[in-house]
Amino acid sequence: MSKSHQQQSGHTNIWFFALELGFFAGLIWGGLHWLIYWFSFTKVSPGYLAEPFFKHTFLTTMYGHLVGYLFFILFSVIASLLYVLILRKLKGPWPGLVYGVLWWVVIFIPGSQMFLMQPPFKLPWNTVISEFCLFLLWGMFIGYTAAIEYTDERKREQATALA
Repeated sequence: MSKSHQQQSGHTNIWFFALELGFFAGLIWGGLHWLIYWFSFTKVSPGYLAEPFFKHTFLTTMYGHLVGYLFFILFSVIASLLYVLILRKLKGPWPGLVYGVLWWVVIFIPGSQMFLMQPPFKLPWNTVISEFCLFLLWGMFIGYTAAIEYTDERKREQATALA
């Protein structure tokens, strides 16, 4: 790990790590969302997180998809910052899975009018299941990556032994 990732004490910089983790979570899982939309596994447009800020007709265009992709990256950075600040010491994949499910619940149940422009569960079941699985994996990516970074003692022991 480079010096920019570490503070003087040898620990990972929380802020930089969370930003980097969120960026890559958004890049990977936002790209996968676009693919499952393109292959018609979901009817939720890639621009759904930008619905409150842009017209729906714009978000169905290619530029709208790009804006939605960027919004998903921004959303992932914010979610990653929250996870790393609050839950980084939890071990294993389960906390991340629960975190992804919680975000899915927030967006698809109380937030469905704002983001999806319709009442909850009016989407086809293949869309609901695809989106649920995407958020499950997205949350696991964030949670498990943070858990490995902040609970892997072998890495800390090697760093102190070499110093």
